[in-house]
Parts: sequence; C-alpha cells; structure tokens
Amino acid sequence: MSIPQLLVHDKQDNVGVVVVEGISSGSEMLCVVTEDNSDFQLVVQDDVPIGHKIALKDLQEGDDAIKYGQDIGRIVAPVAAGGHVHTHNLKTKRW
Repeated sequence: MSIPQLLVHDKQDNVGVVVVEGISSGSEMLCVVTEDNSDFQLVVQDDVPIGHKIALKDLQEGDDAIKYGQDIGRIVAPVAAGGHVHTHNLKTKRW
C-alpha cells in the first residue's frame, strides 16, 4: 500500500484530514479509513494544507460536519466532494 494522504477515522465521517504536505487541486489522493483499514481514492478540488479537512461527499449548507465520529460544526456554504473544509464554510455550533 502507498502512503495515505487523507485519514478518515470513522465510517460515519463526512470529512477527512490531510496528513501530507503538498496536496494540490486535481490530485488523486489515497484515503484510508482507520476504523477498518479500508481505502478509497478521492480527487481534491482545492490546494489543501496538511492538517486541514476535505469533504468526502457533497455537503450542503446546514449539514453537520462529522470527523472522528463526532459532530464538529455546521456547514455554512456548499462544499463539493474533495473540497477544502475550513473556516470559510464550517462554523462551530457553540455561538
């Protein structure tokens, strides 16, 4: 197996985390689900820094973002599968 570029911890997650430097728009990433060590491919739609999130499926405004099996916030702008999920389209539910 090649080195994973995106990790997903739980099969219920709809975002994964970039774990390598240099992910750029149009790249096909190897994604690994740590829950069962399965893998899949995903084409990234944006340049995304290490440690940032990527949508695993199309997300619409109002959707919950799920990472590590936990609700981490609400999507506030549509994100296509492979798109960068960050403060421009994800907000906490605390405030």
